[in-house]
Amino acid sequence: MAINLTKGQKIDLRKNSGDSLTNICVGVNWGAIEKKGFWGNTKFESVDLDASCITFDDNKNPLEVIYFGNLKSENGSIKHSGDDLVGDTGGDDGLDNEIISVDLTKINPNVSKIAFVLNSFKGQDFKIIPFASIRIYEGTPTRVNEVFATYDIANDPTFSGKVSMVLGIFYKRNGEWKFNAVGEPTNDRDLKATIFSVISKYL
Repeated sequence: MAINLTKGQKIDLRKNSGDSLTNICVGVNWGAIEKKGFWGNTKFESVDLDASCITFDDNKNPLEVIYFGNLKSENGSIKHSGDDLVGDTGGDDGLDNEIISVDLTKINPNVSKIAFVLNSFKGQDFKIIPFASIRIYEGTPTRVNEVFATYDIANDPTFSGKVSMVLGIFYKRNGEWKFNAVGEPTNDRDLKATIFSVISKYL
C-alpha cells in the first residue's frame, strides 16, 4: 500500500515480499492551468514542471545531473522520459508527465546518494498548478508494478508561493538503498540554485 510521504520520513526500498527493489521510477503528474476566455471559451496556460536528479559521491561532490537537457546518466542506469512543456489539458489522465527511472543494480559504485528535485521552469507558483503530485513506484515508465510512496504538492499549503522543491534523497547504507523523504520547498528559482541547496542542507 502506498504511503503519503511526510517530511523527514525514511523508507526502505523493499517490496511487500521483503525483496529489495531494483527498478524505481519517480513520476511527476500535473495539469495545465484552465482559464476562461472573454467569450466563455476555455483556454489553457501551459505549465512546465521539470523533474531532475543529481548523483553524489561520499564527499557530497555532484557527479551527474539528469534533467531535460541530459536525459540519461553516462552508463544508462538513470533515464529521464523527456521534457513536458505543457501539462495535461484534458484533466488528470492518471499518467505521469515526466518520469525518471533508476536501475539501482547498475548505479555507478561511486554514487552514494541520488537527490530528486522539482522546479517550475516558468516560475509558476506550485499552489496554482492543478493536481501536481509525485509518486515513487517499482516498475518502468510504461508499467507500474507497485506504488509505494506518493507526495501531494497541489494540496499542501507548504508549497504556496514556491517554485522549487527537494523531493528526497536515495542513499546507500551497508550496501542497501534507502529513501529519505525531504519534501521541502526552497526559495530557489532554478535547478542550479536548487542543487546548491541540496548540497548545503540535505546531504
